[in-house]
Amino acid sequence: MQKGASSLAPLFYCVALTAQQAVPTAPQNAFSIQVVEGDAAINSIRLHRGHDPVVRLVNAEGKPIEGAPVTFLLPATGASGSFGESGLSLTVPTGADGTAAGRGLRPNGIAGEFHIRVIAAWNGSPASATLTETNADPTMHASRSKKIAIAAVIAGAAVGGVAVAAAQKSGSSSPSSIASAAPGSIISGPPTIGPPH
Repeated sequence: MQKGASSLAPLFYCVALTAQQAVPTAPQNAFSIQVVEGDAAINSIRLHRGHDPVVRLVNAEGKPIEGAPVTFLLPATGASGSFGESGLSLTVPTGADGTAAGRGLRPNGIAGEFHIRVIAAWNGSPASATLTETNADPTMHASRSKKIAIAAVIAGAAVGGVAVAAAQKSGSSSPSSIASAAPGSIISGPPTIGPPH
């Protein structure tokens, strides 16, 4: 029995050595992209103002990566925008804190949600992330409410004018009834003195 057990010892040693080699370790060039600003932002079409996407690159230990190129890509159709003269794409290096920003984002005239793709490379390894922004014109709702308020004022003035005309036509247009029907109107007759309003 001891002889058989000793013959299996090299086999167990090989299996143990293979298991140790199979344990995955994080590659030294592994990194990730963290979204810092811009995700779920609302851009104003009317004011031509967008929210710049900002990301941070960190290595496997969570430390910032400086000098890595980061490219921001905007959609070519539909709701989108541009990075000033750079157009639909902008490539910038990360700073000492590992951040890179797509400065100068301006929305196009199309309302809707769109995605900004972020691509980075470090030590020969690529990584990507996606941000979502929305182009909208929130001032349209404010102008609609203004129109409704103006219509209500006009309607109120018309009703007040009809009430005054009806009171004068009925013949019971005493100064007090007309004054109550149309405040601020001028009534002919002798002046009356009363307490200030």
